[in-house]
Amino acid sequence: MKSIIEFFTNPPLMAAVVGWALAQILKVVIESIMAKKFTWESIFASGGMPSSHSAFVMALTTVIGFQYGLGSVYFAFAAAFALVVMYDACGVRRAVGEQAKALNRIIDALHENSTIGQEKALKEILGHSPFQVAMGFVLGILVGICTVILFLR
Repeated sequence: MKSIIEFFTNPPLMAAVVGWALAQILKVVIESIMAKKFTWESIFASGGMPSSHSAFVMALTTVIGFQYGLGSVYFAFAAAFALVVMYDACGVRRAVGEQAKALNRIIDALHENSTIGQEKALKEILGHSPFQVAMGFVLGILVGICTVILFLR
């Protein structure tokens, strides 16, 4: 029982989950404002503004930095993990999204001249722009600082 309580009261984990959830909620708000209608579907979507991946890893890293120190092996691991996740979000995953857009255009052009059935379009929004990653980064740090103030001081 003690282990379960420790799991659900773990400050770095709590901060990471709250950072992710806030980013997902903000995506719904931002997408709804941009579309001028409520678009709840974006709560489950990858990509978009802000990056929930960045918010998750930066909230985790921030709390670990405060809790264990910037010279700790825990912080080093968390920071390295955060850099890989954020690089992937705006690098590899973004490139895959751009490739999906190009492939969808090619498939659409082929279908204009063919009687072949329409394939399901590839998902085009997979990654993030550097700005979206930066905003997730800032959100994660803010959530991490709030977690430290509320639970570790």
